[in-house]
Amino acid sequence: MDFDFLLNNFWDLSATGLTQGSIYALIALGYTLVYGVLRLINFAHSEVFMVGTFASILTLHTLGLGEDDPVPSTGKVVFYIVAAMAAAMIASSMTALIVERVAYRPLRKRNAPPLIFLISAIGASFAISELFGSELKVGGLEIGQGRNNVRVPNLIEPKTQFSIFGADINNRQILIVVAALLMMIGLDMFIRHTRLGRGIRAVSQDPDSAALMGVNKDRVIALTFILGGLMAGGAAVLYDLHVGVTKFNAGFNLGIKAFTAAVLGGIGNLRGALLGGLLLGLMENWGSALIGGKWRDVVAFVFLIIVLMFRPTGILGESLGKARA
Repeated sequence: MDFDFLLNNFWDLSATGLTQGSIYALIALGYTLVYGVLRLINFAHSEVFMVGTFASILTLHTLGLGEDDPVPSTGKVVFYIVAAMAAAMIASSMTALIVERVAYRPLRKRNAPPLIFLISAIGASFAISELFGSELKVGGLEIGQGRNNVRVPNLIEPKTQFSIFGADINNRQILIVVAALLMMIGLDMFIRHTRLGRGIRAVSQDPDSAALMGVNKDRVIALTFILGGLMAGGAAVLYDLHVGVTKFNAGFNLGIKAFTAAVLGGIGNLRGALLGGLLLGLMENWGSALIGGKWRDVVAFVFLIIVLMFRPTGILGESLGKARA
């Protein structure tokens, strides 16, 4: 164990962990929303995120920004990021809605058992992943590219903005963390303070009573998938900026980590997803620095097991239906 490396680079590791954890948290919101309303683990959500990464790159290509082009000016960067974010969020939310309509709604109308929903979710996940791993072409962009990595045009050149306890914080890290926090705060406020948000909480708490009060359950469920897709699309753009590449199975490992973050924070709790994502990002970085990068995933899941041993419902175990306005 390399305690000296961890101590000497603690704040740098923390900054990187919070950046990665912010992406985990955004994706985790989709898992926690769907589970809060349907008590269903939507394993296709990782592919909803993956679709957003490709939609972002396709948009940048369509706007004329290539992989090898120089970093654009500040004004153009803002335009490109906004355009990529809009396209990714629309693509991911529509993918999530299609998954709900095709894979889940018919089963719900037939009162299928939970195991069938789980199998359907896994099937939808593999179907979307393999579709993007094929030789499919959209707008001149070869989606699969032989299942190789697809590079993201360079939008932001990392530049140190300030230092905290010796750790250099660059503009890319600031953008990712701030954008993720703003999206999460916006979603939390929407759920807690709007009429549609109250409908989501009502269905989460008691679907039958909500229906008697005039809440359309199918619309609420569709809205829940759309909201989760919007967050996944936002996370996809931030992931593209952070990692610089994507591929057809980019959502698999990240989806597992985001699901872990949701369970860690208390699945069904929006603020728990935020806390779980940030903690998971930090623990991964600290643990990999301490015992080696190849143990990174092991650290994440061992940390989850330890937390659940003492808090079986997660750190913040309040359900979505009990969220206070």
